[in-house]
Amino acid sequence: MNSKAERPVVRWPDGQRATDVLAVEEPMEIRLGTVPLAVLMRTPGLEAELVTGFALTEGIVLAPDEVAGVEDLGDGDRYRLVPAEGVEIDPEQFRRNTYTTSSCGVCGKASIDAVRITARALPAGPHVAVAFIGALPARLRAAQMVFDVTGGLHGAAIFEANGELASVAEDVGRHNAVDKAIGALAQRRWPLGEVILVVSGRISFEITQKAAVVGIPIVAGVSAATSLAADLATDLGMTLCGFVRDDGLVVYHDPGRLPAPGGSPLGIG
Repeated sequence: MNSKAERPVVRWPDGQRATDVLAVEEPMEIRLGTVPLAVLMRTPGLEAELVTGFALTEGIVLAPDEVAGVEDLGDGDRYRLVPAEGVEIDPEQFRRNTYTTSSCGVCGKASIDAVRITARALPAGPHVAVAFIGALPARLRAAQMVFDVTGGLHGAAIFEANGELASVAEDVGRHNAVDKAIGALAQRRWPLGEVILVVSGRISFEITQKAAVVGIPIVAGVSAATSLAADLATDLGMTLCGFVRDDGLVVYHDPGRLPAPGGSPLGIG
């Protein structure tokens, strides 16, 4: 399936007719057995990684080896999560993810308490320089190939502490991009370790929650964090950085993974 589509457009101010390339947005249903768990609006591609990442970041499974596979039900927009032998999952428990959405209306404290139950303990590291974090969004942007021609996709990347790009994904949904990047890396190793998640836009509570559930200790984005995202990072000991540029960034919380100008831990939040 294609992640890009062409549509006729009219360009102004000259009124020229042309063909533009758009990012494809299509529904995808995730099932457990015969029970639909969720419908995501997503960009086609990396379906198995998306389902795996979604299952991990929503706490449906606790590790990748609890997933035996992801089954395409034949029409390209419905996929079944197949648990490993002996893994029992109650689909009714996960049919409604009330605490995971920023618009769900659940109070902040209840949302954070719900994540704390499922979150993995965060690694103490990595310990990296602020300038190191500042250079990562440009590297994410350079890896967004479909964004180059459509301008319509969010990006998410996971970097190693040595700067190596471990995983990258694009999607019309920012949360889907995160799930795809996490799912792709989780299929190769688990736990994820001392890595950094970088996103191309705003850092919502849900993105911070997804990182926390799979044990990612540093989250950085090119835009702002929400108040509840900052609260969750503070509560769980996650390093959270926004407005990340090569000439600076904003640190919402850091329990000592970033150095202060004098060399001591920054320790903000």
